[in-house]
Amino acid sequence: MRKRIDFLGMRKMWFTISAILILIGFVSMAIPGHGFKLGIDFTGGLLTDVKFEKPVTTSGVREALAASGVEGAQIQIASEDNTQVILRTRSLTQDESKAMNQALEKQLGKFEVLRVEEVKGVIGSELARKGLFALVIANIGMVIYITLRFEYKFALTGIAALIHDVLIVIGFYSILGYEANSPFVAAILTIVGYSINDTIVVFDRIRENQKIMRREPLSEVVNVSINQTMTRSLNTSLTTLLALLAVFLFGGRTIRDFTVALMIGITAGTYSSIFIASPLWYLWKMREELQSARPIAEVAVAGAASRAAAMSRTAAAPGAPEPTAAKVQVPKKTGARAGARKGKPKKRR
Repeated sequence: MRKRIDFLGMRKMWFTISAILILIGFVSMAIPGHGFKLGIDFTGGLLTDVKFEKPVTTSGVREALAASGVEGAQIQIASEDNTQVILRTRSLTQDESKAMNQALEKQLGKFEVLRVEEVKGVIGSELARKGLFALVIANIGMVIYITLRFEYKFALTGIAALIHDVLIVIGFYSILGYEANSPFVAAILTIVGYSINDTIVVFDRIRENQKIMRREPLSEVVNVSINQTMTRSLNTSLTTLLALLAVFLFGGRTIRDFTVALMIGITAGTYSSIFIASPLWYLWKMREELQSARPIAEVAVAGAASRAAAMSRTAAAPGAPEPTAAKVQVPKKTGARAGARKGKPKKRR
């Protein structure tokens, strides 16, 4: 028989690891000059439309921008002959713009500037509020659906696992120094859907085993369920991570940040589905059972105390007879046998 891992017995270790990772992320975001960086889509910047004499590639343009000190730019090839390029960069000073143009001309050849515009963030404050509102509505919808299919404890612990995953991704993004743009938002939404799906698989197995293992303690039911679904969760995540690794290595710089966010989020989602969501549900369930059993215990203790107090008052009353041992009453003998024992024996004639 395969050995089972006691996940619930090590839940303090799992919770500690998650708390440390989230805390490191918060510390990284709090460091001046290193905090969570918002990209051009959030903060706005400079849009430059240029046309080169010869065809260029996005990697070549990115190298030229990096040589001039302009990082994190969004590059879009806008013509079929690969000569027209639209650059979205942060707001630049005149000296920085001059250095960028010189680097582009030096590495890619002569070009013509078609337009230069100062643009606002694509994801403005209003759009950010609407996105947050949509995310809240989606979470409420998931809570309602999971509550109807399972119970509200499963729903709320599943949402707690999602919050855990999002915090892990944000913290690692801050540590790695990546900028959050629209691909980051898309990655977060993808992670939320992926993680809740993996968590529901574990919850569904717990619900099935509760019907099968009715005489077993709840801790055994949860441990068996996690062990039964762990192989499935790991295999699914590993195959997904292998595909993302290939995209990260060969997909180019444009989608690399998006791929990194997905890799971190899927890893955190698998971790939370196995080590966080189910132990949280177990702790909540056990606390509820203890609270429901407490009134019964309090009534029993109160009844015993009242009986002891009554006995003490009776014993302390003046003139009260001291308790004596209970007399055992023997039933009286009746009939001829009783008379034979009490009277004289009759003479035989």
